[in-house]
Amino acid sequence: MKPSLRGKVAIVTGANTGIGRITAIELARQGVKVFLACRSESKTRPVLEEIGRLTGDVERAQFLSLDLGDLKSVQHAAQVFLSTGLPLHILVCNAGLAGQKGMTSSGFELAFGTCHVGHFLLTKLLLECLKASAPARVVVVSSKAHRHAKDIDFAALRQTTASTGGLKEYAVAKLANLLFVSELANRLKGTGVDVYALHPGVVASDVWRSVPALLRVLIRPFMITPEQGAATSLWCATAPELCGQSGGYYENCRVQTPSDVALDQNLAVRLWQSSEDWTALLQQ
Repeated sequence: MKPSLRGKVAIVTGANTGIGRITAIELARQGVKVFLACRSESKTRPVLEEIGRLTGDVERAQFLSLDLGDLKSVQHAAQVFLSTGLPLHILVCNAGLAGQKGMTSSGFELAFGTCHVGHFLLTKLLLECLKASAPARVVVVSSKAHRHAKDIDFAALRQTTASTGGLKEYAVAKLANLLFVSELANRLKGTGVDVYALHPGVVASDVWRSVPALLRVLIRPFMITPEQGAATSLWCATAPELCGQSGGYYENCRVQTPSDVALDQNLAVRLWQSSEDWTALLQQ
């Protein structure tokens, strides 16, 4: 896609900070009209202004109100975007959190509801637009933390965070990202819409803001910058050589093999069907 990015349209979730911010800025600098899908307009405004200054085009980036933990908000965000009549060439499911405990307003464990369920519904509601805009791409930011999840306890997904630091649930949420990409890629074969999952690295960003302070101190020496972390997201979103390579998992701009559990097609189908049931019920 890269040689012809001018005039393309993208949505980046969680684009007001961290690798989402860098992803949105760099796409905009390459000529893409970018919708920054975030909860807070006031916190997103500085990024919108930065993109306007860098590109000389104040219309290059727009705010799209989105709370992934509230499925009514997800519905509304999709409706607002679709009402513009614009095509959609790139959807970057970037927003996430780690180390926070609780439940979403829609009744899911906090990390799972934010990282997976919200993005599942958003993607599904935008699928027809993506297909009509093909060639198009869906990029899902997962994590190598998915390797710590050995299975999915479906009952626990509708309960509050149980582990002390919330990292067990984070691993499950990131496993769900990979299973979602695998099944979505299967369902989109022949449509011109490619799907990619990636591990951005351990990035020094706000995603870790609720992790215990001692753990943040311990992992900080191993963290990379948001600019470094956004590299694989941008590569998956734009690299021409990835055209048709749907369903892959990438790290450092190279294909990687995920965990055996992430390759379990039966689990991927079960998660998809459960996600459809959950979102259909909560949209009523």
